[in-house]
Amino acid sequence: MEIRLDKLLANQTAYSRKDVRQILKKGTVSIDGITETDGSRKVNPELQMILCEGKRVQEKGFCYVIMNKPAGYLSATEDRKQKTVMDLLPAYLREKGLFPAGRLDIDSTGFLLLTNDGGFAHRMLSPKKHVSKYYLVTLEQEPDTAALQKLREGISLSDNTICLPAEVRKISVQHCLICLHEGKYHQVKRMFAAVGNHVQHLHRTAVGGFILPPDLRPGQCLEILHKDAETLLKSQPFPEMCEQIMSDFPSYLINDSQ
Repeated sequence: MEIRLDKLLANQTAYSRKDVRQILKKGTVSIDGITETDGSRKVNPELQMILCEGKRVQEKGFCYVIMNKPAGYLSATEDRKQKTVMDLLPAYLREKGLFPAGRLDIDSTGFLLLTNDGGFAHRMLSPKKHVSKYYLVTLEQEPDTAALQKLREGISLSDNTICLPAEVRKISVQHCLICLHEGKYHQVKRMFAAVGNHVQHLHRTAVGGFILPPDLRPGQCLEILHKDAETLLKSQPFPEMCEQIMSDFPSYLINDSQ
């Protein structure tokens, strides 16, 4: 079956449509050994040898995997010095061309989606979609009411980056649940630093309407169906999600301390 080259590359790699255009301009895409720069060209990946930066690009069945990421692993497909989340996957999943959809810091834990569906990953990560992401935050000191209210109203970081209003609930002396609808660099840590607190640990508990299964231990993963993956794109009311997450809070707290 024929498909536009730029669509194939966006669907079957971790690159966005914008990234694909730049890659094509650089001349790092070839079809049957001949460099191709026209993203509108129709191709048949079953009959043609299509290479992107030296790696073959093929149509393949989409796969969606939820991982409970442990600390100490990079959210990347490969790294010369550090262990990556790919090292935690069973061999049969490593062969499916998965990549992390979004990132968690190396010392952060919890919900991470790995997929080979580039289109779905772009939908989930697009700033325009405002997909909600929930985090259990362990703080150095108890947050006061004024600090939490500043987060709810939106806050300016030290470099003048403006953060959208967050939804946040204090659930113990040093723990909060916070929901963001964007994904700026080290955002949760920087937001709490802006109100005079320090994040000791960050554990992502949910994305959209999908909560990390409480019985999924650190380092374990779970393959899900496409219809279940779609739940990641469907945000739910913050109070309802908080109640659902809170019902599993003891499990998260145990994971948080490991």
